[in-house]
Amino acid sequence: RIRWGRDWIHLYLLLEFQSSVDRFMPVRVHTYTGLLYQDLIRRKRLEDNHQKMPFILPVVLYNGEPRWRAPIHVRNLILPGPAEFAGLQPEQAFLLLDQGAFDLDQLASMRNLVAALFRLEQHRTFAEVPEVLNDLIDWLRPPELAGLRHSFVAWLRRRLPQWMPGVTIPQLLDLQEIQEMTRNSAQEWKDMHHQVGLREGLEQGLAQGIERGIERGVEQGST
Repeated sequence: RIRWGRDWIHLYLLLEFQSSVDRFMPVRVHTYTGLLYQDLIRRKRLEDNHQKMPFILPVVLYNGEPRWRAPIHVRNLILPGPAEFAGLQPEQAFLLLDQGAFDLDQLASMRNLVAALFRLEQHRTFAEVPEVLNDLIDWLRPPELAGLRHSFVAWLRRRLPQWMPGVTIPQLLDLQEIQEMTRNSAQEWKDMHHQVGLREGLEQGLAQGIERGIERGVEQGST
């Protein structure tokens, strides 16, 4: 039940999570919609003869690497036929949320939990993760948002092993602990990469110096 302008409307939110592109996703969503309506009829939720079907908002949340180029309308998957039959064909589409298509800098300017989720999923460097978590700690501070905080913690427990391979993830209790752990890990990796870079630079400089010294020695010996 949501506010729409001056009115309240009831709707069903149909969520489908995808990590790969499916050309026939409109057909799947069309099937899910029909099954949901059939279930409402079976459970006699529409016993009033004048009661109509509720709104359904189908959303496909896609987090794969290639951008989604497949159809989002059933009609784009059906061969063209006589115009007289057009109105007899199924009509179904879905709202596509392609996470990778959003600009991360633009998302960072939004005070929005969904934008924060997308920033975490699509972060460019691990150093961005504790920054986003710092925002979430601030936004989810009110006691009435405790349920959302717990949901984010549960989701992060599943995602952190993928972002931090080889690191033991403790049984973290809240966002603050997760934020501190990711911040410390990001700093450790930054320091490690800095030291590796310095060492490689010194080794390269030493090798170049030896090579130049040999060249000069050969030149002086030849003269």
